[in-house]
Amino acid sequence: MITHMVLMKVRPEVARGDVESVFAAIGALKGRIPGIASYGWGAYSSQEGLNRGYTHGFCMTFTDAGARDAYLPHPEHEAVKESVLGILDGGIDGVLAFDYES
Repeated sequence: MITHMVLMKVRPEVARGDVESVFAAIGALKGRIPGIASYGWGAYSSQEGLNRGYTHGFCMTFTDAGARDAYLPHPEHEAVKESVLGILDGGIDGVLAFDYES
């Protein structure tokens, strides 16, 4: 199992509905790309304050490394990635991805 964690710095002026639409589009990939086992997302909600400006995040699990590796260049993923970049503060600098195997 591969867990794919992504943190994002969403621009403050982006409407909540637009943010929700982007995360729904990411979630819809589960039905379009084989090997995605689960998906969940949310806005930062801790009072700890260690988010370093990251406002939203999601976790997606893949059945194995091969499924993750097929997902990354998949055309459906590439299309959604463009909409993600459109809401970020700083473009690609507004995202952090970290994968681990369990």
